[in-house]
Amino acid sequence: MSSINLGIAAPPRTSLLEWLTTTDHKKIGVMYIASAFGFAAIGGLIAELIRLELAAPGQQFVNAATYDQLFTVHGTLMLLFFAGPLAIGFANAIMPLQIGAADMAFPRLNALSYWLFLFGGLIVMSGFLTTGGAAAAGWTGYAPLSSSTFSPGAGMDLWIVGVALVGVSGVLGAVNFMVTIYARRAPGMHMFRMPMFTWTVLVTSTLILFAFPSITAALAMLFIDRHFGGGFFDPTQGGNPVLWQHLFWFFGHPEVYILILPYFGIISEVVPVFSGKPLFGYRFMVLAVIAIASLSMGVWAHHMFTTGQVDLPFFSLMSLLIAVPTGIKIFNWIATMWRGSLRFTVPMLWCIGLLYVFTIGGISGVMLASPPIDYMAQDTYFVVAHLHNVLIGGTVFAGFAGIYFWFPKLTGRRLDEGLGKIHWLLWVVGFAVTFIPQYVLGAEGMPRRIADYPAGRGWDLPNLISTIGALILAVGTLPFLLAVWRAMRRPADQPADPWGANSLEWATSSPPPHHNFDRLPPIRSLRPVFDERMAAEAERRARGEGAAGPTAGPAAAGGTG
Repeated sequence: MSSINLGIAAPPRTSLLEWLTTTDHKKIGVMYIASAFGFAAIGGLIAELIRLELAAPGQQFVNAATYDQLFTVHGTLMLLFFAGPLAIGFANAIMPLQIGAADMAFPRLNALSYWLFLFGGLIVMSGFLTTGGAAAAGWTGYAPLSSSTFSPGAGMDLWIVGVALVGVSGVLGAVNFMVTIYARRAPGMHMFRMPMFTWTVLVTSTLILFAFPSITAALAMLFIDRHFGGGFFDPTQGGNPVLWQHLFWFFGHPEVYILILPYFGIISEVVPVFSGKPLFGYRFMVLAVIAIASLSMGVWAHHMFTTGQVDLPFFSLMSLLIAVPTGIKIFNWIATMWRGSLRFTVPMLWCIGLLYVFTIGGISGVMLASPPIDYMAQDTYFVVAHLHNVLIGGTVFAGFAGIYFWFPKLTGRRLDEGLGKIHWLLWVVGFAVTFIPQYVLGAEGMPRRIADYPAGRGWDLPNLISTIGALILAVGTLPFLLAVWRAMRRPADQPADPWGANSLEWATSSPPPHHNFDRLPPIRSLRPVFDERMAAEAERRARGEGAAGPTAGPAAAGGTG
């Protein structure tokens, strides 16, 4: 008989104190996801204010000093306190289930990682409460802009402390993920039977251990410069401000892939399920993830072409090479969908949207890998558009795919498909309306990080259109919030496997019990839940019975992962 539990679990009620003191990886994952969206809401509101300020020439709402604080905190929150922690939230909630583990290897360390991240974000934002305001040197913190001369006051110090805390949180989490994956896999879960999402978590965690010490050292040196006269980045004391760029981007460019790889893993889970086919080229996908991580350590000076202090041919070549394994993943997702039994559910639509917006960002990234083009586009809105195509296209679109896909598993409730499709449509339209005009602005030479611009330069209309697009994105988020609110008002009613999926998290109840599994199906391949479903179907047919229900129907039976 099938060992899959197709029943519906009634989740026990939990108090606020239980959530605050929990070491359950699923609850910690949910708290990561909720907190990341909280920071994203704040960062998004800041982005709306930035776009409203730039909708027309002249000062609209804020002065130049406040504008500098806004774009600094916006970038910091969205990159370091939303995109990364959201992926860590998915990793916490889903990865142990995918490998058949009862919990993380170090549950208390897992809880500590969450609280360090949360308070790091709150500390960064607390800069707005200080006399001099929040940090205003940009999310990259370039010296000498971040020195005590140009950024006096506590706001910059709070930024240093907050970013350092999220860095420590990331390292602790990475160690925990790696130990869990290596030591807590269920019997039969060989490395090449692990789901792609688990593989991306493992590779990302390894990359964190190489990249994060660099930014931690840079932050410590900057703090010493600001308060103890260290002179690391001060040329008047024998230092070099370009040293900050080397240290920051040695972290910062691998960080782009630290952010993106887990989301690639999410897409690799969703697309096969709703294509009714196995993931095309699974082993090549694993090797592509490893290649991306390896090459990412050699492209940091891609951001430093205009300093005149880096080897342009080498770093240009490395920046071009890293597009190859990334392209492999794009083609493999398309090949998975090719001639498949496609189901255009909301998670699948977000995956298709990612293919569109991320590919545009990837193409513009290849352009910026050419030093002559980079010299022209450096610090223009072309770079802003590229950055958002890659990071929003690669994280937010995939993040929403993951939310809609795993929401039934984590809560026992399913998000409304109608509201989800409205959410997706408004975001696809709003994204194009927001960022395509910014490529035009970059081509016309509009510099980034300016609070105002002169009229009559041809920048007025693209800025207005971009602001309208940003408002569409804000409105487009409301159906998602409504869907979550409506779902959480209903009782849990979802079966263990509502999608006809394949990996091990769908073998337990929705939501899972505290210990994750009452029993595990045998793991003999990459798709144990699919195998178990087929075995159960064969047994029913041998007895002359029909299909068991929706999860055993033709579309589900064809889905593999």
